Amino acid sequence: MKSFLKNFIADESGASAAEYALIIAVVGVGIGAAALALGVNVEDAIGGAANDVDTCNNATAPAPGQYTNGTSC
Repeated sequence: MKSFLKNFIADESGASAAEYALIIAVVGVGIGAAALALGVNVEDAIGGAANDVDTCNNATAPAPGQYTNGTSC
């Protein structure tokens, strides 16, 4: 019984599974945070493009090539 307890306490085979689980959890959190940041940036870019299209659609068009704000519609 004594040798069984010594072997049980010295056995570290379960430690690698716990370490892998911790690494996977940290990587998962990092991927989630990156996805959220990317989602916000994509939302802002699409919103800006939609606003530009809306501005061009609702603007009174000057003569071709005569845009005053430096953009072309």
